[in-house]
Amino acid sequence: MTRSSLSVKQSANDLQRAVDALGPWFQNIDLGTVQTAPDHFLGDYPAFKFARFADALPADLTGKSVLDIGCNAGFYSIEMKRRGAAEVLGIDTDPRYLAQAEFVAETLGFDGIEFRSLSVYDVARIGRKFDLVIFMGVLYHLRHPLLALDLIRDHVADDMLLFQTMQRGSEDVADVPEDHPFHVPGTTEPPAYFDDPGYPKMHFIERQYAGDWTNWWAPNRACSEAMLRAAGFRIEAQPEAEVYLCKVTERPFTGWGPGGGAVYPAREQEEKA
Repeated sequence: MTRSSLSVKQSANDLQRAVDALGPWFQNIDLGTVQTAPDHFLGDYPAFKFARFADALPADLTGKSVLDIGCNAGFYSIEMKRRGAAEVLGIDTDPRYLAQAEFVAETLGFDGIEFRSLSVYDVARIGRKFDLVIFMGVLYHLRHPLLALDLIRDHVADDMLLFQTMQRGSEDVADVPEDHPFHVPGTTEPPAYFDDPGYPKMHFIERQYAGDWTNWWAPNRACSEAMLRAAGFRIEAQPEAEVYLCKVTERPFTGWGPGGGAVYPAREQEEKA
């Protein structure tokens, strides 16, 4: 074995020790000689999933700003930087994930990515909007999912939203009326819309799902799409079963009262009061 090959082996061993010290990892990221989660139960996750919808995003993000909400170990933050994004901010509330993300960015040599401890409920604190907001794998972990979408729309989304959530139930989308009658005309019976498998439904998980007590919600397809529209996002594409690329648009019922937008006050406004 040559001295150079010994050096490479030693470097790989050091890298593996660093990866192990930061574990466990939920994202498998290729660091060259080492992968962070090669035995992931989903396979090469999230790379295999990203490959299914990568073409739906602009190949060139030169000059664009990106916010990655729930960035985990930074997979999508890194991928957006690979596409030339001028500014990438990844936020998460788990200090272990943030440490992993910073380690990955440094190891791969990507400058210009910031990682910050921040909840989706506090995005108003960032104080600015981004060309692309990534909100993947987070909604179903939240106690207040529609509020999160409202806050993203109001405070940080300027143009595009890349959204993904776990979906369960029917893939059908029912033709829902603009206004639901309280009774079937001429009767005292409720309308049958709510029993349609394609009606927007959010399944509530009271205890655990797949051993995870933070899995609170599982919308069906119709519910995901309806919630996005209700929060003020127009669906431009659905490149993969649970993935939506959206554009910011006007929220329905804007100006009708406090129910037309996020009712959760920005923390920065509270602090100024």
